Amino acid sequence: MFFVRQGPLWFRLTTGVLVAWGLIGCFMCLQPVRLGADAMGHATSYDRALYAALPGWYDPLFAVVVLTGLIGAVLLFLRRASARPFLIASLVAMIVQFGWLFASTDIVAHKGASETLVFPIVIIGIAAFTLWLVGHARQKGWAV
Repeated sequence: MFFVRQGPLWFRLTTGVLVAWGLIGCFMCLQPVRLGADAMGHATSYDRALYAALPGWYDPLFAVVVLTGLIGAVLLFLRRASARPFLIASLVAMIVQFGWLFASTDIVAHKGASETLVFPIVIIGIAAFTLWLVGHARQKGWAV
């Protein structure tokens, strides 16, 4: 029989925070569906035009990003190495989502790099850290 070690407290707390992060992501994904361009607060005319110009696949891709990320975080919280493919899918979809936004729109020129690039970089960094954490947990015997 194969036994899995529980893992240190920092690992359990970190995975719990990652599940909460995933739930927040799901909430943020639903906001544009509910509120449109006003999802992030008072929308300017630029924000409204940008939101109206998003392709039909953009919101479903956002849903893929957050749902696969949440599933991966929950599996990691449950100490399952099977979180890895979900987290990879989330990271790839995230890169496509942000890549399209920055390559196909003038958002950086309009709003500035400091306003538009910092949070996506943080989000991608958290996703990459979570993916690393799965491998680390597997090596340490905290996840199977």
